[in-house]
Amino acid sequence: MPSAAPRPPRSQPATPGPGPAGGGVLPGVLRRRPALIGLCAALVTLLLAVAALLPLPFSVALPGETVDVQGRSGGEPVIRISGTGVREPEGELRMTTIQATGPDATVRLPDVVSGWFSDERAVMPRDAVYPVGRSPREIREYNAEQMTASQDAAAEAALALLDLTGQGIEVELTLRDVGGPSAGLLFALGIVNLLAGDGEGGDLTGGRVIAGTGTIGADGTVGPVGGVPLKTQAARRDGATVFLVPREECGDAAGGLPEGLRLIPVETLRGAVDALRALADGGPVPAC
Repeated sequence: MPSAAPRPPRSQPATPGPGPAGGGVLPGVLRRRPALIGLCAALVTLLLAVAALLPLPFSVALPGETVDVQGRSGGEPVIRISGTGVREPEGELRMTTIQATGPDATVRLPDVVSGWFSDERAVMPRDAVYPVGRSPREIREYNAEQMTASQDAAAEAALALLDLTGQGIEVELTLRDVGGPSAGLLFALGIVNLLAGDGEGGDLTGGRVIAGTGTIGADGTVGPVGGVPLKTQAARRDGATVFLVPREECGDAAGGLPEGLRLIPVETLRGAVDALRALADGGPVPAC
């Protein structure tokens, strides 16, 4: 009989080899992996700790005080008018402020993060709050100069609106511990209301608490100021139901607007006066 063909040798299942070619992992790598993970975690922790301690170029701001410009500040009248009689106001015209960390204050990462997630604070670039490259003393002097220029422009704009320029009427404005130009619109409205009211024997406020913000030019032009969301909070906190805002900042003011506060956009002193008269009479009033 023919002999049977020899059987081929059985193939053995492949077994993983000791190195990468066999699909396995080197024992040394297994031992080093936890150490590498621990080292990376330590580096990340160190970087976060360093970042948390480094000063950052930001300011953290809060709603500040509000002042009725027809009343007193620091025991003195905010607006003094001589050369003619003045009215007794019925409502309030409140200028608004923010309270920001100082130009030399240290703001760190935790302050910035908590400010971003807060409805009562705002984080802003420091150079958006203070002039760049100036010392704290120079910034205080700059803000005082801005306030003085704003007061002069407010008086000029108000008297021009009432056709009282050159009539021998003198206006002096005093507001302690507040700098910058953002109270200009409210200064001008206060002067108008003390001298003429709504022009028909009534009060420009209609007996309401009116607040607002905005720079003022001698020609009556109203300009933007910044920090509006915080100022609306301050206004509502102090009883205001109406807030006058520069028109180009309507979007900022509307975001997070406190309940019960009505926005009225303005571009000029004349527009602000007309809007308040319409509000008192129940007529149509501009809205954001």
